Amino acid sequence: MTVKTRDVWLPFPAEEIEGLPDSFTYRHWDGEDAFPADPADCVFYVTPYMKSPEVTVRPLAAMPALRVVQTLTAGTDHILGGLADLRPGVRLCNAAGVHTASTAELALALTLASLRGIPGMVRGQDREEWRFGVYDALADKSVLIVGYGSIGSAVEDRLAPFECERVTRVARSARTAPRGPVHALADLPELLPGADVVILTTPLDDTTRGLAGAAFLGRMKDGALLVNVARGPVVDTKSLLAEVESGRLRAALDVTDPEPLPAGHPLWHAPNVLITPHVGGSSTAFAPRAKRMLARQLTRFAAGDPVEHTVLTTT
Repeated sequence: MTVKTRDVWLPFPAEEIEGLPDSFTYRHWDGEDAFPADPADCVFYVTPYMKSPEVTVRPLAAMPALRVVQTLTAGTDHILGGLADLRPGVRLCNAAGVHTASTAELALALTLASLRGIPGMVRGQDREEWRFGVYDALADKSVLIVGYGSIGSAVEDRLAPFECERVTRVARSARTAPRGPVHALADLPELLPGADVVILTTPLDDTTRGLAGAAFLGRMKDGALLVNVARGPVVDTKSLLAEVESGRLRAALDVTDPEPLPAGHPLWHAPNVLITPHVGGSSTAFAPRAKRMLARQLTRFAAGDPVEHTVLTTT
């Protein structure tokens, strides 16, 4: 690798990351107003985690030497708007695998909590009410996973001990996975009516924005549960509100549209809706995995080897 500048911008202090190559100058920047150095000297930019798109893209236009943009999220939709100013050949890499365990855990937690009525029990505890009843089990349920990448596969791994009647997999295109066939998105109209639980783990792009709209939700069976750990705009909020307010569907949402969900929004108090504040990847599992991934990526970059998890290359 022949470059005139050697700056790498990291959202973690470099001393916290084991295994970084010593051939770079590391600059710590996590979205603060002041830049840590001249952006023109940056060749590898690791974006701040869970900051706004405006903060994330702010230094890009001033980075003419940039070769790699590395996000710490599986999705990259928040940074795409800032790539137009970059020279050709800059690689955009996502954090594939970093959030897999944490997000899959939350998908399972949301599913179990919603089926077993945990939110209502917590409200009952606050009021000293003993809310005994018969609640849904995950056992014997049919689960449909929409977005069968690393996170979707990890969700199925965690479903395995729960004696589900069936797990059906859907991805952009049909293929065969180690656990069985993966259906194409085009098959959803036929698959949705048979699912008791639909778990969304798909990326957000032009093909998935509004995917769970009126037609999608209308084909879900009465009483089914929609779990979204993907991105908020994958679900059409107006259509979802109509279904949950009628009592026909239930929902467990780690992501919403809009996000953050503003005070007074009807989703907050819609019946049979459980909301968590986009914490699928925000767990103690994040930092160790993110730091190991960055050490691997920068070691490859220093050696002149192709970086991993490339989503696109600017043209």
